[in-house]
Amino acid sequence: MPMLTRYYIKASFIHLLLGLLLGVLLALPTAADVLFAALRPVYLHLIILGWVGQLIIGVMYWMFPKYSPTQPRGNQRLGWAIFVALNGGLLLRAIGEALLSLAPESASGWLLAVSAVLLFAAGWGVVANTWQRVRER
Repeated sequence: MPMLTRYYIKASFIHLLLGLLLGVLLALPTAADVLFAALRPVYLHLIILGWVGQLIIGVMYWMFPKYSPTQPRGNQRLGWAIFVALNGGLLLRAIGEALLSLAPESASGWLLAVSAVLLFAAGWGVVANTWQRVRER
């Protein structure tokens, strides 16, 4: 299994555990409802993009047909850039959503904008790096 695949899959497991923990906290009746309401979008991003998305990308990177003998999995640098952009975008999203929900008048909205750009770039990067590997035998 390629090292990049291992990183994607392990990162997806970390996001799964964080998402499950956050899901349990969100289900508890507490006095901190304002804080937990701010974390609901974070929960969804952790589960959907963090866990499911990264698990799929990691398996795609590993299992799809070879691109070429010299670059069997496409551009490895792009693969690492996607990994960094995806996880950086998720981290900024988690921080930005919480800050913006707790203090809407703050200037933390820029974190969400940067997060959106990183996640968008990661998505396009996945397509660019995998497109040529989707073909008939």
